Amino acid sequence: MAAPPATASAPFRCLSGAEPRCAGQRNLSSLAVSAPSVGLRRGGSRCLGVRTKVASGVRSASVVDDGVQRPWKLSDARLVLEDGSVWRAKSFGVSGTQVGEVVFNTSLTGYQEILTDPSYAGQFVLMTNPHIGNTGVNPDDEESKQCFLGGLIIRNLSICTSNWRCTKILEEYLIKRNIMGIYDVDTRAITRRLREDGSLIGVLSTDQSRTDNELLEMARKWKIVGVDLISGVTCDAPYEWSDKTYSEWEFKKDQPSGNFHVVAYDFGIKHNILRRLASYGCKLTVVPANWPASEVLNLKPDGVLFSNGPGDPAAVPYAVKTVQEIIGNVPVFGICMGHQLIGQALGGKTFKMKFGHHGGNHPVCDLRSGRVDISAQNHNYAVDPESLPEGVKVTHINLNDNSCAGLQYPKMKLMSLQYHPESSPGPHDSDLAFGEFIELMQNNRL
Repeated sequence: MAAPPATASAPFRCLSGAEPRCAGQRNLSSLAVSAPSVGLRRGGSRCLGVRTKVASGVRSASVVDDGVQRPWKLSDARLVLEDGSVWRAKSFGVSGTQVGEVVFNTSLTGYQEILTDPSYAGQFVLMTNPHIGNTGVNPDDEESKQCFLGGLIIRNLSICTSNWRCTKILEEYLIKRNIMGIYDVDTRAITRRLREDGSLIGVLSTDQSRTDNELLEMARKWKIVGVDLISGVTCDAPYEWSDKTYSEWEFKKDQPSGNFHVVAYDFGIKHNILRRLASYGCKLTVVPANWPASEVLNLKPDGVLFSNGPGDPAAVPYAVKTVQEIIGNVPVFGICMGHQLIGQALGGKTFKMKFGHHGGNHPVCDLRSGRVDISAQNHNYAVDPESLPEGVKVTHINLNDNSCAGLQYPKMKLMSLQYHPESSPGPHDSDLAFGEFIELMQNNRL
């Protein structure tokens, strides 16, 4: 159960002088009283109250601060975007000030997998689903050993959990993982802004001593393009992986399998990618992002996986060089960042998308068969198919914008996908890709 949404728009104002849009365009009366709202205090106790908002016209709206003590939580945090907009909110998780790129995710479920996906390093994730926290968290849904994202932005924070696997509430989890979160903010209005203007750098802060203009300056000075984020999420040393998909969650009982040794480059790899490969019968060795290609080839693997990861593929030339040295020697499979690195290694170009693809509901068409899968995606960069050399075939496209979503190059024994075939928590349409990789390695043995 989540707190009822306020009837008035989230407090918003603009520092840049541009006309506010979305929430700011509504004709607000001088006084708007919302329905009673239920929220969480810092200590986790429930509180009930009526919030009063005063609007000073179309250009701004703010919460009255009359110094009166109230038994419910007031707005104590701000999200300041580089376009000058300021969004008042309530905090949960840890306090402080953090800078990151704001992206929106359209998934209805799986917020714990999103929190632990290393590909979100350097970013604030805004969930478009308004109710978050209602299933709590549990130790089985982790995609990595820690949270790498900068912060979580949600509309309504659930005041209770309802899930048989739940071991703690979301706020406790964020505090333990040292992650900031805000709620009771107009996520619909922010999403529209990101769709119109593209991903924006923002600052989350609970520090009342900092002015809006100081936070705005921080946002405008911070850069994410051209920054190597992979080095901050990769493993420190090689290790073996053997865990399979948990038997109660195994959704395919008849997948092809074989005794194949796969070396996986960890650019920010998700645990369920490894679990799916192990479930298909692969022996897995995971190596750091900077591991020499020569040492990988000395292991005589049946195949090499280039994993997902955060940031700009053009910022990691060492990874591109590694891919160049491996492709053509053994079958390779690239996922997400791995797909982009393969594109660059083949001589192609990558580019930053307007607001990227983040969510579990992206339709993808396999051009070879016409099959359409609903896929899970998380990336801000894409491969330019026009820049690829002759012989490289585009196998998949995203049906929302026709961007390149898959590649195949038989001569070099490679395949790649821009999205996540392991798709945890789902959908599982694209799991067939792991079977294709098994077949690619099998055919290379013949």
